Amino acid sequence: MEPEGENRVAIVPNSVPKLSKLGINVIVESGAGSRSNYSDDEYTSKGAVVGTRIEALETDLLVSINMPDPTSMSNGQTVACVADPFRHPDRVRQCMEHGVTLLSMDMIPRRLSRAQSMDVNSSQDNLAGYKAVLMGAAHISKAIPMMTTSAGTVKPAKFVIMGSGVAGLQAIATAKRLGAIVHASDVRKSTAEQIESVGGRFIEVEGMDDFEDESGYAKPLTPEFIQKVNDTVCDVAKDADVIVTTARIFGRPAPITVPAEAVASFKDGAVIVDMNADVGGNCELTVAGQTVIEHGVTIVGIENLAGTIASTASMLYSNNLTHFVTSIVEEGELVLSMDDDVLVGAPEGSDFHVPGMGGVLICSEAGIHENQSRLEEVVG
Repeated sequence: MEPEGENRVAIVPNSVPKLSKLGINVIVESGAGSRSNYSDDEYTSKGAVVGTRIEALETDLLVSINMPDPTSMSNGQTVACVADPFRHPDRVRQCMEHGVTLLSMDMIPRRLSRAQSMDVNSSQDNLAGYKAVLMGAAHISKAIPMMTTSAGTVKPAKFVIMGSGVAGLQAIATAKRLGAIVHASDVRKSTAEQIESVGGRFIEVEGMDDFEDESGYAKPLTPEFIQKVNDTVCDVAKDADVIVTTARIFGRPAPITVPAEAVASFKDGAVIVDMNADVGGNCELTVAGQTVIEHGVTIVGIENLAGTIASTASMLYSNNLTHFVTSIVEEGELVLSMDDDVLVGAPEGSDFHVPGMGGVLICSEAGIHENQSRLEEVVG
């Protein structure tokens, strides 16, 4: 059910017994796990039924990574996936037209303690940050750690990580473990301590405040402050060997943090790994899905970094989904409680309430959930 180029699978064999204990009959499309090294025989040995795509699509609860084609589903079906509804409102419209209940796992209320084990954003971003550093390291023509040898001393490589959310912090920690000197930035001043705790050096921008919204994501910034941040961080990156860009604004195109003129100022042989090539890219010269060289700088625009380590990414995603499904199934039946904060968002008056934002429940019974008023404006 996953599109071409997606190597991950939503449920791995080890999750099957946990789901079976809930009274769920698990049907897996034949070959669904092959690209992440999970064979049909492994699924069968754990109690799953390996069937055709049509059989998998006919299940009451369809679990996937990417959004399946709503036209292939039936009225009354429920799908749990990463739908990215703000960027793809057409998917929401199609689900409503076909009577499909959509549970979009990227809309998980991330600040709820109970939701953390279900947070697919964090599990996949963590791996993406790790892999971004490894890709950067693979493309530079020098060693990363300091080495003292009889032939001379090798200076450590310099990494600059732009943004320090889940992906950025893992990128900082990974680069530090490889032996690099790591500088990192973020528009949320509160992240300075986190950056330093994993071995990074915080790049502070004059006039910086804590640009964080109620959901824990970075707020959109004024063009003037974006320019100031770009100038400051790119100046630090001029002599860097690897620059990893992680800045992502929920539901919006990726902000440009590395303009073309900045790339021209970077040293020959430097590498930029753009973690947001799939939503426009943080680097102005990024080409989605490609690795290009501009001004002597290699720019890596891989769109699905987590998918390049598909076995581990699938295992973590599967754990997230298993925790989630456990919370919405009672005695083998799907129960969507409108009092569940994970489904509908924290109630008004709660410290975790976000106006206009619900939880993972996007639409059901041909209508958008009333708590998703921000999304309703986009869907129309």
